[in-house]
Amino acid sequence: MRVKFAYAVSIAAAVAMLTACGKKQDGEAGAGASATAAASAAPASEAIVVKIGHAAPLTGGIAHLGKDNENGARLAVEEINAQGLTIDGHKIDLQLDAQDDAADPKAGTAVAQKLVDDHVVAVVGHLNSGVSIPASKIYSDASIVQISPSSTNPAYTQQGFKTTYRVVATDAQQGPALANYATKALGAKRIAVVDDATAYGKGLAEEFAKTVEANGAKIVAREATNDRATDFRAILTKIKSVHPDAIMFGGMDATGGPFAKQAAALGIRAKILGGDGVCTDKVGELAGPAVQNLVCSEAGLALSKMDRGADFEKKYVDRFHTPVQIYAPFTYDAVYVIVDAMKRANSIEAPKVLAAMPSTDYNGVIGRIAFDDKGDLKEGAITLYDFKDGKKAVLDVVKM
Repeated sequence: MRVKFAYAVSIAAAVAMLTACGKKQDGEAGAGASATAAASAAPASEAIVVKIGHAAPLTGGIAHLGKDNENGARLAVEEINAQGLTIDGHKIDLQLDAQDDAADPKAGTAVAQKLVDDHVVAVVGHLNSGVSIPASKIYSDASIVQISPSSTNPAYTQQGFKTTYRVVATDAQQGPALANYATKALGAKRIAVVDDATAYGKGLAEEFAKTVEANGAKIVAREATNDRATDFRAILTKIKSVHPDAIMFGGMDATGGPFAKQAAALGIRAKILGGDGVCTDKVGELAGPAVQNLVCSEAGLALSKMDRGADFEKKYVDRFHTPVQIYAPFTYDAVYVIVDAMKRANSIEAPKVLAAMPSTDYNGVIGRIAFDDKGDLKEGAITLYDFKDGKKAVLDVVKM
């Protein structure tokens, strides 16, 4: 029976795809057409497959972060299927359509197009701002919701698209929180800034630098590297010569760890500050003892500060046998937000799910999720950490 049903749904989807192509030629979106055809063709007793896309780097230097994000989304999909989901009288079988964007903008846009072609109802992703931003145009053109769990560059939601959402705070909040810590808590007057030339790293560094100067401190060095670099000694030697009180590094843990380690090897004692890309337990392995000199931020609450954080952590570890890295709770909640919108729309059509998104008011693991008119969280938080015995320890929480 299931084989016959799958064949019927695939025929209906193929017909719908041809219909959708014809509509696009007339200037109409056609998004969600195959899902509608499948729903109308399926008996109420049969489950309809609905795909939720997920995009993150599953290869390369930050694959551990991408897999963490995917795991969080997968955990939510498995839970929802186990609980049972019915939309418009039809049983729904959610599937996670997980793709590897390699943290690369070009690969990311190809992945975005594939997810659109796969007729996903919505997308959780991408991890990196530099990938989320170019991919967002493709989702916008298809009227498909995109919820990033970890892209913090403000530009992501400032493009005028109705499809872009995120469940983290932005660098316009994270940068100032780090800068205030540097200038007020540390009393730093002379600060060096380094970024990895990505949309994320450069954007965070710029927001940090603006607040540093507004607070009366001086940027004594401004350097750039790249997100594949492994040797920072030339940059660090230049920085050492200007005697900074603190150094801000805008980048990911794959580069931030070696950066901190090499700074220590050169005898640099200035405190090193980093954003959420650096703020993982993995950075402790990469930096070694030098991680003790690092302070970093996360664009959300610490797992230990989330009301349901302990419960989520237990479920995650039991399922995947590995610790939470950073943003798995955010991808988990993003899936639930999409399903909440499906329920309120009483539809599995992407445009109707999109139309339900602005009225989201969902209480998730990460806290209350409601969006402003750009798709940013109305209530955000920045958590600052230092490291004890190579592991993150909460320093402070800044509510936004």
